[in-house]
Amino acid sequence: MAKERKLKSFRNPIMALVPSPAFHFVSASPFPSFLFSPRKSPRNSHHHTRPITVPTAAISLFLCCLLLSLAILGAHVLSIVPTWQDSSPPCSLSFPSTVSASSLFVSLSSNPTAEEGIKMAASGTPLIPVRNPGSNLSEEEAEFWKQPDGEGYQPCLYFTLQYRKASARISKEKRRFLVVVVAGGLNQQRNQIVDAVVIARILEAALVVPVLQVNLVWGDESEFAEVFDVEHFKRVLRADVRIVSSLPSTHLLSRQSIQNQLPHDVSPLWLRTKFSREMNEEGLVVLKGLDSRLTKNLPLDLQKLRCKVAFHALRFAAPIQELGDRLARRMWVEGPYIALHLRLEKDVWIRSGCLTGLGREYDKIIDQMRESEPEYLTGRLNMSHIQRRQSGLCPLNAFEVAWFLKALGAPTGAGIYLAGGEPFGGTKALQPLMQDFPNLVTKEMLARGAELSPYAGKSSALAAVDYIVSLSSNVFLPSHGGNMGRVMQGHRAYVGHRKYIKPNKPAMLPLFEDSSISEPELGTIVRKLHRRSLGQPEARTNKRDRDVIAYPVPECMCKSRKAIF
Repeated sequence: MAKERKLKSFRNPIMALVPSPAFHFVSASPFPSFLFSPRKSPRNSHHHTRPITVPTAAISLFLCCLLLSLAILGAHVLSIVPTWQDSSPPCSLSFPSTVSASSLFVSLSSNPTAEEGIKMAASGTPLIPVRNPGSNLSEEEAEFWKQPDGEGYQPCLYFTLQYRKASARISKEKRRFLVVVVAGGLNQQRNQIVDAVVIARILEAALVVPVLQVNLVWGDESEFAEVFDVEHFKRVLRADVRIVSSLPSTHLLSRQSIQNQLPHDVSPLWLRTKFSREMNEEGLVVLKGLDSRLTKNLPLDLQKLRCKVAFHALRFAAPIQELGDRLARRMWVEGPYIALHLRLEKDVWIRSGCLTGLGREYDKIIDQMRESEPEYLTGRLNMSHIQRRQSGLCPLNAFEVAWFLKALGAPTGAGIYLAGGEPFGGTKALQPLMQDFPNLVTKEMLARGAELSPYAGKSSALAAVDYIVSLSSNVFLPSHGGNMGRVMQGHRAYVGHRKYIKPNKPAMLPLFEDSSISEPELGTIVRKLHRRSLGQPEARTNKRDRDVIAYPVPECMCKSRKAIF
């Protein structure tokens, strides 16, 4: 088992649990072998002339030592398990919000031993604790930095007995294999990898480590093991799905056909009906183009598996994780910080059909590119750019983000980490935001020396660094929707309900344009508008077509076991 990487300066001692010497004492004690090992044959036969009796003193000594061992073990357990105030058992141990999302009660497909539980507890993404903003704050600033109430929801990944029984067979599959090619940016790839694992489970097949398709937009040729920790991926999922690095030689000449496009919202029944014959005859199915094809409404165990893959198994490769941790610590030491996913890249403006806010010269460039490649336009074709903006379908530009942050009470001296690609328009696009919030940095500004040079042209690795720094921030704000915003919403909930601000663009943009509203009054209205969209638990069951990765409550997070079972 690979050693857990450490956050050198800010490591929380609760983030990784290791057995105390008491456990080693019990395991090394001679008493278990005394109880369960057969008695050795005596060397001299004449000693058998009478029945063997155990002296009373020996029995007393054994019982005393056994009680002492149990007492030490009990003291250790009480030292790590909190006392609960009510009679109902919790869904997981009560970790502070600053601790890694992993829970001792995250189970493998079979009932975990204490050692497996401890290893699972250390398997999630390591996080820096939320930075204390201090006490010398205005009322608005204190409200801005305040973390949401998690309402007692914590990770809860118990699998049913039926699931665990099936796992004994599925996790050893050696004849049926699923190959999946994933495409898009990092967070699209993450979503497709999650679905690939679930589909392999549905088809009762072993999964070949997913193939990352060459990204034609960014020219990234990275392989899975360059972005993700492949051994960790295999290890965490070893009891759910067998994962192999490559196809066995017996399957290399299979007459498989590549399924390029699955229909939307496919169910487990559809997948079994479609691919069972091919899987039984050829032992191989190859899928491509999985993005958002699998239904969001799966049986409970498969929803939990989605969360296990997304929040436990998909850890970034060690060099990327370590770099992201270093940059996050550099932000942390300067004070609480905001991670801002500012969607101002050229392709975003082309796809959304919106105006850049940079003037006619820049809008003309986008219009020309949109006309030359109309297939890139994913915005609603029957709406003008004004209607799109009023409907909240356009990214907030830098000027609007600065206005929004000030209305929410963000201190202008706050550190801001800017995640995302190069904005269209360069420095000009960021100027309104930098003018009001001068402590704005990017990974390029934060990195030292040649720290980023190994990842030149590696868009997925650079996006992974953004992901790590964003996940560790006090506040995360996306200026537009998209895969990173959705994944970050769910992951921040899963690790302790870290603040996530979802802009209510249709409601607030008309206020921004109303000159009759004073700035203090505007701030009050905006804060009231967003009171229930700051990262508080939001049940997926309110809208069944929501992704459990974005809304892990209640399938993957619960208040008690009774809340789910």
